[in-house]
Amino acid sequence: MLEDLKKLEKLINSELTSKVQKSIIENLELLIEINEEDLIDVVQFLKSNEKCKFRQLIDIAGVDYPDQEKRFRLVYLFLSHENNNRIKISINFESNQIINSLTKIFPSANWMEREVFDMYGIKFKNHPDLRRILTDYGFKGHPLRKDFPLTGFNEVRYSEKDKKVIYEPVKLEQNYRNFDFESPWEGTSYIKEINKIEKDGKKN
Repeated sequence: MLEDLKKLEKLINSELTSKVQKSIIENLELLIEINEEDLIDVVQFLKSNEKCKFRQLIDIAGVDYPDQEKRFRLVYLFLSHENNNRIKISINFESNQIINSLTKIFPSANWMEREVFDMYGIKFKNHPDLRRILTDYGFKGHPLRKDFPLTGFNEVRYSEKDKKVIYEPVKLEQNYRNFDFESPWEGTSYIKEINKIEKDGKKN
C-alpha cells in the first residue's frame, strides 16, 4: 500500500511538476498542495489518468485562518476504487478570491460547494446553484468563520401575537452573563456554599 502511494506521488510530481507545490504521505493518504488556479487541471488529470483513476469525490472541507494573509484553505478528498487509494488536494487563498467549481467534473460537488459557501462564505465560479443549504434563507453571516459570534446575530422563534416565525437580534439574559462553567462533577459555586454551610452546622 505504501509503495503504491510512493509510486503515485512520484507519478504526480513528474506529470504535474509546475503545479504541485508540496506532496506528503501521512496515514496512508497522499496530500498535495497546489495553487487555486491549477485546481481544474489537477483534478481532471487525477480523474482521467489511467494510473490514478480518482473517480469519486468524497468531500470538500474548509478551514479558516483569520490572522493569515491567505485566510481560507479548501481540502478536497478523492478515492480511487480501482487502486484502493486516497488523495487530498489542498489550496490556500485570500478571502476575496472566487474558486473554480468542480461540478462539471464531479456533479456531487454541487451540494458540497453549497455547504462550504453557506458555512464559510467562499464563492465558487460557474456553480449552477450557489445558495445556502444548511441555514435559513434570511440567515446573516457564515457560522464556521472564526469571527462569527458564538451565539449568532439573530434568533428565530414563533410569535403567537403575529402568528408567524420571526427573527430577532440575540439578547443575552442577565443570568446567562454570570453562567457558572465549572464541571458539574466538582459542583457549581452555590452548591459548594450550601455544602460548606451544612458541614459547618454539623460540626457545631
